[in-house]
Amino acid sequence: MSIVAFIFARGGSKGLPDKNIKILNGKPLLALSIEHAKLVKRVDRVIVSTDSEEIAKIAREYGAEVPFIRPKELATDDSPEWLSWQHGLKYLERTDGCLPDLMLSIPTTAPLRDVEDIDKVIDEYEKNDTDVVIVVTESHRNPFFNMVREGIDGYINLFGSGDKGISRRQDCPKTYDITTIAYAARPSFVLNKKSIFEGRVRQVIVPKERSIDIDTLLDFEIAEYMIKKNESKIVKK
Repeated sequence: MSIVAFIFARGGSKGLPDKNIKILNGKPLLALSIEHAKLVKRVDRVIVSTDSEEIAKIAREYGAEVPFIRPKELATDDSPEWLSWQHGLKYLERTDGCLPDLMLSIPTTAPLRDVEDIDKVIDEYEKNDTDVVIVVTESHRNPFFNMVREGIDGYINLFGSGDKGISRRQDCPKTYDITTIAYAARPSFVLNKKSIFEGRVRQVIVPKERSIDIDTLLDFEIAEYMIKKNESKIVKK
C-alpha cells in the first residue's frame, strides 16, 4: 500500500503567531511533525503544503518535500483545510498520474503524539472498510450531562436535554474529543466529498496526555510543561 503523509502548515495564525514554526524543545513544531512522519516505516513520502517560503525552507531542512507552494486563497483564516487536502491530492494525481492508496495528515499542533499512534491509525484503516480514521481521546465533559447551550429564547438548557431518562453521568452515551494527532483518508473519498463525516469514519483512542492540540499560547505552555515532565521521568529512571 502506497502512503503519502501531508503536513499542512500555513504561514498565518491569529491564536498563536507563527505557530507552525514556534520552537518547542529546541525544534520548530513543523520539524517535530516531519520527524514523526518519517519515523513511520510504511510512509513513502512526506510532503509539506504551505503558502510560506519560510516554512518551505524549514521543511526542506528537516527532510520533507515541498513540491509546490499552496495558493494564498487556500491559506486564509477561514479556508477549510479540506480544500488543501484536495489541492495536495490533485497535485499528486497530476504529476504522478495516480493517487496513493492512503493519504495521511500529520498536523503540527500535536507534538506530544507517539509515532505508534500514527501506526495505529494506519492499522485501523487497513483492517476495516472505511473512508477516514481519526484519533480521539475520552471527553473530559459529556455533553449529555454536564454541558449547556443557550436556546433561542435566551434560556440555558442541558446540551442533551432532548434525551429523556438520563439523570446520571454513568448513563450517558460514550463521547470523545477529536484530536489533531493524525488523520488517515481514502484519497478518492477526499476528492469527491466535502468533509470527513460525509463518509464512514472509525477512530483510534489515545490517552489524554498525548492529545494536546496547540492553538493558543496556553496550549503551547502546557505542551512545554508535559515535555519537561516526561524528560524528568526518564532522567529519574
